[in-house]
Amino acid sequence: MPIECDHIVYAGPNLAELVEHLHAVTAVEPVDGGSHEGRGTANALLGLGEGRYLELLGPDPDQGEPATPRLLGVDELTKPTVVSWAVRTPSITHLADSARADGYDPGPVQSMTRRSPAGEELRWRLTPPTGGLGGAVPFLIDWQDSPHPSEGLPQVELHRLVITHPDPAQVRAALLAVDALDLAEVCQGREGQGTHLALTLNTPNGQVDLG
Repeated sequence: MPIECDHIVYAGPNLAELVEHLHAVTAVEPVDGGSHEGRGTANALLGLGEGRYLELLGPDPDQGEPATPRLLGVDELTKPTVVSWAVRTPSITHLADSARADGYDPGPVQSMTRRSPAGEELRWRLTPPTGGLGGAVPFLIDWQDSPHPSEGLPQVELHRLVITHPDPAQVRAALLAVDALDLAEVCQGREGQGTHLALTLNTPNGQVDLG
């Protein structure tokens, strides 16, 4: 099966405000996704078409402070930021091994779970969700037998994902290793400016740029 974009993570310091912001700019309201128990975060979801979705991620007000820092640098964020993205594979171990053989290590495969608002437990396997090269390279995810979170979501359309990095050749080589080279546009960034992810959505309010 071809590797596909699974989801893009748009995070902020306040999840409710993030949901309100996306609703205002797109005219489509994200839906509650659920909590990541013990990790201090919760999410809301917005479909992007073709089995993809936008994950809105922020601190979970119903959980106390987690024992370790929240994933994806959520604790350090001061404004909404596109922080990471994922590609979907039906065989995560095989793809991770193949990428390592091609010179890019996506990191160890681990298991995660969360409970949907309807009480259904979702289980999946993934490599570290920070991705690689500052988030320029997607992490890998395998939903196993769980229903995919994009099913039944209100939708906008993903028009473009753009990655800006000081060394675009390095990013392209890593994207090639995980079979994701054709899923994003890679641009040259200035040295010392780090990595920047941005996406453009087609919405009832017209095109909307995030990041």
